[in-house]
Amino acid sequence: MEISFFSLIGQASPLAKAVLALLLLMSVSSWALMLRKWLALRAGMAKTLEGMERFDRARDLREAVQSLGGDPDSPLYTVAHEGVTEFNRSKEAGATEAVVVDNVRRSLRQGVNIEMARLTASLSSLATAANTAPFIGLFGTVWGIMNTFHAIGAMKSASLATVAPGISEALIATALGLVVAIPATVAYNSFLGRLDQLESRLVNFAGMFLNRVQREINAHRPASRTTPGY
Repeated sequence: MEISFFSLIGQASPLAKAVLALLLLMSVSSWALMLRKWLALRAGMAKTLEGMERFDRARDLREAVQSLGGDPDSPLYTVAHEGVTEFNRSKEAGATEAVVVDNVRRSLRQGVNIEMARLTASLSSLATAANTAPFIGLFGTVWGIMNTFHAIGAMKSASLATVAPGISEALIATALGLVVAIPATVAYNSFLGRLDQLESRLVNFAGMFLNRVQREINAHRPASRTTPGY
């Protein structure tokens, strides 16, 4: 008798079908998440590079901030927003130059952390799929093999024709678990590498922003008067 993939699934037990359905749902969700995350990171890296170039070409801090375009989807937006907000708040409070620079430095670091937390938020779901899918598939395989042994005992026959359908049905769960886990693992590691690169860019941008702040402060510092020599 010819054994097809769909016939094996149709003959599977309710629990085995539930395991296969769960793995199929995890696979679809993982691929949707991978596609969305890949597009988001690619766009985020492009916007970061373009924004840093415009920021560096600007003449002063105001023009540099305006050059970012106020795009909330840009990874630079949160970092710049935190830095500008703290700079204006510290200046209005009459803080000294050293305090202003120190406060802006902490705010920029906080902005980088906030943005990285936003970018990595959905990766936990991908890691969960990569780590749990093989074990869910293995559970389905073990359950299928147990049912096969019960069937062998009931029929009192251990021929290949009797054992093969049940074993094949059980192994489908393991195979599907690996189909879910392998792409999720590869994508997760790839995204971590991209996120490390993006975090380095954000840290560099924070340094550029802080340099702008220091130049802005120096530009508005009153010129010191020197006593002419006699």
